[in-house]
Amino acid sequence: MGEIEMSQISESSTDRVLVRLPGRAEINSAGAIRRRRGIDATLAIGFPVLLLALWQLSSTVGWIDSRLYPAPTDIIRDGWELIKDGTLWPDIKITTMRVFYGFVIGAFVGVVVGLVMGSIRWIRKMLESTLDALYVVPKLALLPILLNIFGLGEGPKIALVATTVFFFVWISTMSAVISVPEGYREAAQCFGANRWDMFRHVLMPASLPQIFVAMRVGAGIAFLVIVAAEFIVGTDGLGYLIFNSRALFLNGHMFVGIVVVAIGGVIFTEIVRFIGRRLTKWAPHDGAATNA
Repeated sequence: MGEIEMSQISESSTDRVLVRLPGRAEINSAGAIRRRRGIDATLAIGFPVLLLALWQLSSTVGWIDSRLYPAPTDIIRDGWELIKDGTLWPDIKITTMRVFYGFVIGAFVGVVVGLVMGSIRWIRKMLESTLDALYVVPKLALLPILLNIFGLGEGPKIALVATTVFFFVWISTMSAVISVPEGYREAAQCFGANRWDMFRHVLMPASLPQIFVAMRVGAGIAFLVIVAAEFIVGTDGLGYLIFNSRALFLNGHMFVGIVVVAIGGVIFTEIVRFIGRRLTKWAPHDGAATNA
């Protein structure tokens, strides 16, 4: 921020002039951007590295039981062994496939239903109470019903992920459409916009940034749900790997599964964030906040 100085032109004058001096960031904006990116990268990488170092130290010196909480180096070694013997990739592949299909189905239906309910009042009044009631039901409680509908196989797991993602995306999409400022709608009406023009040029562009935020949340939630589903009814996947390893007291393999789930969730969320930034260039993003 620039510095502000107040100078008095004349001792006898009653007029005061505010002089705003440019700050360092304004004088050398390119350097300020580089410094900010360097600080951001240091914080983003340094904090988890610090946690891992503390974990490694605690396990090495015996502050924690290394049989229950293996050191990060031991987890990396176990993970490499699982990769070499070919037992980890099939679990990663099947879990990623379930998350991807469930997320795409849930997000698509959630966006469509949210846009319709946000745009058409009588449909919103008809469906909102029913969907609100279903929203509060724990999604894992729906798994027996999904098993009855889809039977054994991939169907119930994908449907569970899709159902969970749907509710997150639906609520945010409907709220985003409803919260579009009335001035936007009035301005479009003054230019003769019909219902389709209003949707295409006003409601959709104004709602899209919030929709992508909801999809990012849904992407992370999808991994949480699939791990639980694979634990309950799965015979493969990362969730099965985690809980089966725990039952066999293979805690190193269990942590490998947890780490892979975490990495997969971060990658999937960042992919959604990247797509959102590309499609909503007009909207402010967290990276645009220069003064935070």
